[in-house]
Amino acid sequence: MRFILAVTLALAAALAQAQTGSRFSFAIVGDAPYNFFEEPVFVQMLKDIGKEDVAFVVHVGDFKSGSSPCSNEMFEDRKRMFQASRHPFIYVPGDNDWTDCHRRGAGGFDPLERLAKLRGMFYADDDSLGVGKLNLEHQSADPRFAEFRENLRWTFEGVLFIALNIPGSNNNLGRTREMDAEHERRSLANAAWLAQGFDLAGKKASAAVFVVIQANPDFEMSFILKRNKADGYAKFKKELLAHTLAFSGKVVLVHGDTHRFQVDQPMVDPVTSKPVEHFTRIESFGSPYVDWVKVSIDPADQKLFSIQTGRQMGPER
Repeated sequence: MRFILAVTLALAAALAQAQTGSRFSFAIVGDAPYNFFEEPVFVQMLKDIGKEDVAFVVHVGDFKSGSSPCSNEMFEDRKRMFQASRHPFIYVPGDNDWTDCHRRGAGGFDPLERLAKLRGMFYADDDSLGVGKLNLEHQSADPRFAEFRENLRWTFEGVLFIALNIPGSNNNLGRTREMDAEHERRSLANAAWLAQGFDLAGKKASAAVFVVIQANPDFEMSFILKRNKADGYAKFKKELLAHTLAFSGKVVLVHGDTHRFQVDQPMVDPVTSKPVEHFTRIESFGSPYVDWVKVSIDPADQKLFSIQTGRQMGPER
């Protein structure tokens, strides 16, 4: 009888693990390399990550500084770096990579032309970058949003990942009428992709949803007050709050932009004025600190995930 009970419990545990997914890890990098000196450090970091047991690598944008050229040669160089990753590599566009390319130091490019170039170069097919490949869903598969190749979605071991083009520099709002129109069009696409992702996560009873963007959306409103401009992230934060409150699993926002590694719970429930407990924000390192973050996920664990930095896993570089 005890043997039968033990076998039954073992089968139940195995079934639960199969339903929730197995343990896995992934890497977060971003806001690097910014200059010639950081390039070999970044390359070595990717090699170090290649020795780790991670499922994929996510770059949260800004693969160069805002004052370095937005040239085709720069784009091609960064793509070569990303393609050398042993693990599947997913890249999310940052403001330095397109919205800020109008700056004189960046070459005075048209940001919309540079965004089109990024879409064609880094999102050419349905697989990730890197030596290892991961199949990705693109929002552009929907004819209504055919231009948004960079908005991605993938599921790994019962966890849903949503990548959105939400860059720094106030999400491309408040500089010119043309850029404001781009901001509005992209915001509509982002809202639709976010809603579809959470709907899918709910139907599949996903353990968690990870939303990946480049910008720090400024939950504290400190940047917005300083620059006295309309908040380019207001719609996104409102939508993310609504989806998070309606979702039964954990929600994690991954971003870069302000170059400060941090893990906190900045989302506040407007009804209770308390932090939303099942929401977490992870911000990656950024130049001049070229380092990475390892997120380990165990869907069977109540805590769901744990976090380490690259420095904790090897000698300091």
